[in-house]
Amino acid sequence: MATPPTLLILGTRGIPAAHGGFETFAEKLALFLVERGWRVGVYCQDEVTTVTQRFRSEMWRGIELIRTQVASEGPRATLEFDWHCVRDAARREAVSLVLGYNGAVFLPWLRLSGRKILTNMDGIEWRRPKWPFPVRAWFWVNEWIAAWTSNRLVADHPIIADHLATRRPRAATAMIPYGGVPISSAPTAPLAKLGLESGRYLVSIARIEPDNSILTLVEAFSRKPRGMKLVVLGTLSDEIDYHRRIMAAAGPEVLTPGAIYDANIVQALRFHARAYMHGHTVGGTNPSLVEALWAGNPVIAHDNPYNRWTAGDAGLFFSDEASCSEAIERLIADDDLAGRLKAAALARARESFEWEAVLEHYEREALALMNRGAEPELTAVKLADKGCG
Repeated sequence: MATPPTLLILGTRGIPAAHGGFETFAEKLALFLVERGWRVGVYCQDEVTTVTQRFRSEMWRGIELIRTQVASEGPRATLEFDWHCVRDAARREAVSLVLGYNGAVFLPWLRLSGRKILTNMDGIEWRRPKWPFPVRAWFWVNEWIAAWTSNRLVADHPIIADHLATRRPRAATAMIPYGGVPISSAPTAPLAKLGLESGRYLVSIARIEPDNSILTLVEAFSRKPRGMKLVVLGTLSDEIDYHRRIMAAAGPEVLTPGAIYDANIVQALRFHARAYMHGHTVGGTNPSLVEALWAGNPVIAHDNPYNRWTAGDAGLFFSDEASCSEAIERLIADDDLAGRLKAAALARARESFEWEAVLEHYEREALALMNRGAEPELTAVKLADKGCG
């Protein structure tokens, strides 16, 4: 009997998903592959005061959860976790799927051990202005290490694929975006608890930081009475200057309920929103934006190639506070425009962000590395026509 193909997933905090986009993706891919006969292991980070058992495995829905203890905190814990995951993966006969490159300094050990490595290169972290120079330098070095140590690279956006072509020949990269789940209905009860009405508010769901233009969104919306509310999901702290500026700029129609992690509530807030506001200025295919498209949200987004390609015809785009305010006013006043953008959002989601197609592409890449299937086509990844000019 043939040995089933085996995949190890490194680079996340672990599953079941509770932390972010990579964890959600890891869970979906692992469940998908297990159903198709794969053996899948996912490394899960356990922060402890004292390491009593470095590695411990347990099964969850057919997936091996490789619980890895680290006795430290913060960035040091993440690096320690990455090192021990690589060390363990080097002893296993499997393809390693690495999500992100922040700990790529350890990948040469995995490659020298004869293991095949498929790395999702995430966004261009070293370009984010929020990081101090030493951190940006660390990311820059690790990006190069990941690019040249990995057998194959994954870009989740054509612009990321273009960037990676400056590191490796373009044929080394597969362009595979993020996926999303259609939302056809959602209860209104979560809205009532926040004093909201369906279709009478705009929503932003993002980390509250300058890269995501939250202050611009709030200032633009608060310029004048809108007859609607703006809901800004995310943690705000009086101890952070940028957060204080946002709270000071917020008008009476801005609602800041904090971070909400209940998926059902977040889904309801997406589904019933007049529009989704997306201020991200850097990164690839943003999971939150993809989820907004699947909810049928018209999009008001920062004008950059990342967002233009992802949102396509579903978006109105802004470059500053004034143009953001203008986009808000247009979308609130024009029901026909809102309807057209809603239809475009759903069409765009179905066109490029179906989970099944995304997961099948990852499976093909992993099989090719194991020589169990046809090699993926090594064709140049070109920018899509929409929005990337």
